[in-house]
Amino acid sequence: MDLGRKPRNLYGSLQPLIEAMRAQRPLDLNAVRWQKEHPDGSFEDWAGQARACLLDGLHYEPGSLDLQASTLERREHEQFIVERIEFNTTPWFRVPGYFLTPKNVPLPAPALVVFHEWGGPMLFGADRVVGAPCHPAVAEHRAIYTSGRALADWYAAQGYAALVIDAYHFGRRAPRGIGGLPAAYDPNNMGTQAIWNMQRALTELLYLGVRQLNWAGTTWMGVNYWDDSRCVDYLLSRPEVDGARIGCTGLSGGGWRTNIMAALEPRIKAAVSVGWMTTSDAQQAYNVAGAIGTFCLLPGVWNRMDVPDLIAMGAPKACMVVLGQDDQLVSPLGYREAARQMQAAFAWAGCPERFRFYNPQKPHCYDAEIQAEALAWFQTHLG
Repeated sequence: MDLGRKPRNLYGSLQPLIEAMRAQRPLDLNAVRWQKEHPDGSFEDWAGQARACLLDGLHYEPGSLDLQASTLERREHEQFIVERIEFNTTPWFRVPGYFLTPKNVPLPAPALVVFHEWGGPMLFGADRVVGAPCHPAVAEHRAIYTSGRALADWYAAQGYAALVIDAYHFGRRAPRGIGGLPAAYDPNNMGTQAIWNMQRALTELLYLGVRQLNWAGTTWMGVNYWDDSRCVDYLLSRPEVDGARIGCTGLSGGGWRTNIMAALEPRIKAAVSVGWMTTSDAQQAYNVAGAIGTFCLLPGVWNRMDVPDLIAMGAPKACMVVLGQDDQLVSPLGYREAARQMQAAFAWAGCPERFRFYNPQKPHCYDAEIQAEALAWFQTHLG
């Protein structure tokens, strides 16, 4: 297998065994295979079965509830208004975040759920993509990945309402009182070295968190998907939002959350996923340790479908996938084959114009040029 890049995580003497197990997978819900094996089947038949499998693989269904949303603080900016908010996503989670209302367009406006990245200072979640840098670690993170911009602020300045929440285990939802972490702490008041010392502790707790969730009968991505889906409920509760024009976007782990939302959330109409797309076989050979995070672990899913199927089952949503040619997270073979499969699926669905693969000469980032391309996509498909 020519990955186009040197493999990072071949599994030593166990690599042949892993490959043998992978070769045994049925992959019966991979769009390419399903279409070949069901020449008379429709895209809608496949997508319905694939979504059902993915939903079942999340192992999480919190049921309906009252959001009981509240605004804790409201700040006026020249181009938008920022509200610090809270709302229920389940009977056991009350999730913090921010809602931004643009000032420069007629309301109700189109809206975006903006997902923060996985990698980076874990003590900050939504604050990575909203507001002035609250800490030097956040400023450094933005300088590397988003041309120094707060993504949600930038989209609000372009005329989009925006909603951002802390993902589970990040920001205000990071654990406390375990693994050497104090029972209470405010990262805004910590020095940079203290932030990264805490980061090591939080990283060590990640897979303990996965085991806790699995023992509770669910998955990391199940928790995050339903929180993200409740974000759409929140947007629909706001009179400033046009409920027929809602999209989502994010980088890296935020790109993965975008992929899942494109696959499963029917009220999302457009998506831009940045920095997380490949095929499973290529990724296993190239980079498991540095890329397959807790959010990817879905038993009962990856033996039946592949990563590009997430975007494929999103058709006819308008889906743009961005992967930089110099992105070291995934291999060229992986993202090129994924792009081929997604393009074929959208053609099969009868809407090839509603998919775009953008592959600039860039590293792992969501910089100003990518932002401009993403904005053009949203303007075309959300207005």
